[in-house]
Amino acid sequence: MTARRDIEAITERIRERSKAGREAYLGRIAEASSRTANRAVLGCGNLAHGFAVCSPSEKIALGGDRVPNLGIITSYNDMLSAHQPFETFPALIKEAAREAGGIAQVAGGVPAMCDGVTQGQPGMELSLFSRDVIAMAAAIGLSHNMFDAAVFLGVCDKIVPGLVIAALTFGHLPAVFIPAGPMTTGLANDEKAKVRQLYAEGKVGRPELLEAESKSYHGPGTCTFYGTANSNQMLMEIMGLHTPGASFVNPGTPLRDALTREAAKRALAITALGNAYTPVGRMIDERSIVNGVVGLHTTGGSTNHTIHLIAMAAAAGIALTWQDISDLSEAVPLLARVYPNGLADVNHFHAAGGLGFLVRELLDEGLLHEDVQTVWGEGLRPYAVEAKLGDDGGVVREAAPLQSGDEKVLAPVRKAFQATGGLKVLGGNLGHAVIKTSAVKPERRVIEAPAKVFDSQRALNDAFKAGTLTGDFIAVIRFQGPKANGMPELHKLTTVLGILQDRGQRVALVTDGRMSGASGKVPAAIHVTPEAVEDGPIARIHDGDVIRLDADAGTLEVLVPGTEFALRRTADADLIGNEFGLGRELFAGFRQLVGRADHGAAAFGNA
Repeated sequence: MTARRDIEAITERIRERSKAGREAYLGRIAEASSRTANRAVLGCGNLAHGFAVCSPSEKIALGGDRVPNLGIITSYNDMLSAHQPFETFPALIKEAAREAGGIAQVAGGVPAMCDGVTQGQPGMELSLFSRDVIAMAAAIGLSHNMFDAAVFLGVCDKIVPGLVIAALTFGHLPAVFIPAGPMTTGLANDEKAKVRQLYAEGKVGRPELLEAESKSYHGPGTCTFYGTANSNQMLMEIMGLHTPGASFVNPGTPLRDALTREAAKRALAITALGNAYTPVGRMIDERSIVNGVVGLHTTGGSTNHTIHLIAMAAAAGIALTWQDISDLSEAVPLLARVYPNGLADVNHFHAAGGLGFLVRELLDEGLLHEDVQTVWGEGLRPYAVEAKLGDDGGVVREAAPLQSGDEKVLAPVRKAFQATGGLKVLGGNLGHAVIKTSAVKPERRVIEAPAKVFDSQRALNDAFKAGTLTGDFIAVIRFQGPKANGMPELHKLTTVLGILQDRGQRVALVTDGRMSGASGKVPAAIHVTPEAVEDGPIARIHDGDVIRLDADAGTLEVLVPGTEFALRRTADADLIGNEFGLGRELFAGFRQLVGRADHGAAAFGNA
C-alpha cells in the first residue's frame, strides 16, 4: 500500500507542476480539432496535389471528406535489421484500411540510424540528435493536413522517442504505434560478450569476433538484448500506444502481419469521424507517463529513457524530472532479468509470460494506473493478455498466464529480484547523474577510488592497451555531453572496464556521455549534468582525486575540500575533431541549441 500511495503522490506532484503547460497544450489540441484537421480546410489545388496518385474512387472519397485517411510515417530502410521488416507494412496497412472503409497513404519517411553500427565511430555523435531530426521529419510528413489519424512504424533507439514527440505535437490526431518485433534468438548475449573480452585481450582475432557478432545479430528484427530498442517497445505497450500484446512478436510471422492489419483498422476506428475519437495528446497524460517510468524500472530498462521520457512528456505539456524518475524507482520492484541484467533475451522474456504477465502483476499490486485511456479503449487491464493467431488468421487474445514460465527471467511481485527499480539518480558535488543498478552486483554499488581522467573513450582504450590502468580507479570520461559532441554512447568502454573488474580491480565510470541501454556489470554514473563544456564540476576533476560513487545512498562526490575544488580552473578540451566529418558539421546548430540531459537534451524549445 505504501508503494501505491507513493506512486499516486508522485503522479499528483507531476500533475501540479505541469498544470499551466498541460492546459496550454490541451488548448492547442482543442483548437486544432475544431479546425477539422483534414481535407475540408484545403483548397482544391491543395487537395488535388494530395491525392493525385490515388484511384478515382479514392479521390471521390477524399474529396468528400467522408472517409478517414490514415497517414503512415515509416522508418523503413533495408540496411538495418530492426527496420527492414517495415518494407511490407505499408501494403498491409493500405489493404487493411480499404477493408475498414478507409484509405491509407505513406505520409513520409524518417531516418533510422543504428547505434550498433556507429558504436565507437564518429557517426555516433549524430545519434542523440537524430531523435529531434526524426520528430521534425515526421512533422513535415503530417504537415500536409491530409490525415484523420496516423500510424508510426518505428522500433529502435532514437526513432520511437522522436516519433512520440511528433505524434504528441500533432496531438489532435489519433496515433497508433506499430512495431516490427525482435529477431529470433541467436548466439547467447553472454557468449558474445565473452568473445568481445577475449578479442580485447588479444586472445582471439577479428575473424572469431566477427563470427560471434554475426551469430548474435543474424536476421530481421531488433537486437535481442534488453537495450533501448526493446525498452521502447515495452514503453509503447505499457503507455497504451500499441495494441495489446504487440511488442515482442517476431517479424515475418503470420501473427506479426495480423497485428499490423489490426493496428491499422484500430487507428481508423478512433478518428473524429467515428464515435471513439481518441486524440493522442489527450490520451497520453501524467498517468500514462508514470506508467512508462514504472515499466522502465520494473524491467531494468534503458538509461537512455531518463532523457527521452522527459522530452516525450514535454511534448505533451508535462514536466517530468529526474527526481520523479528516481523517486518512482524506490516504489517499484525489479521483476525482469533480461540481458544485460540476466542471461535471458527478450524472446525468453516473452515466452515466460512477457508484458501481459508483467502488466497484470503490477495492476494487481496497484503499481500502475489502471484508469488510463489507450488506443484500445478505456483502462490498462486489457493489456494483461497474450496475443495469438486465430483460426481465421486474425488476432485473438487470452488472459496472461497466472504463473511465470520462468521465474529466473520474469518474477511475480512476491518474488521480485529486488525491492526497487533498475535505475537510480545520483546527486552530489559533481552534479547529477544516472546509474543502472539492475545489472550491478550489490557489493559493487559503492566504490571509493582515485580518478583517472580522460577526454575521450579512445584515450581510455589506449591506456588499457598500454597497460597503465592498474589498481582500483574510477574512470572519468568528460567532454562527452550533448553540447560538446552530441552525447555519444560510450558502450565500447564496457568491455575494457569489464575485463579489469574481472581481474579483481574495483572500477567504475563517471561521464557526461551516455552508456546505452546495454549498460552492464560495471557501475557507471552517466549523463553527468552540468556537462564539462558548460563548466560543470566534472571538468575540475584531477587525476588522483578520490571519488565516491554510492548507488545505494544515491550520491556522487569528489572528496576534495569544497573551497579548493570551487577555485580550480575548469579544463579545456580541443573539440575541433568533433566538428567535421560524417555529417557532424551539419549539426553545429544542434550542439549550440541543445538543452541539458536532465531537461531532455532537446534542440527545440519544448524540453
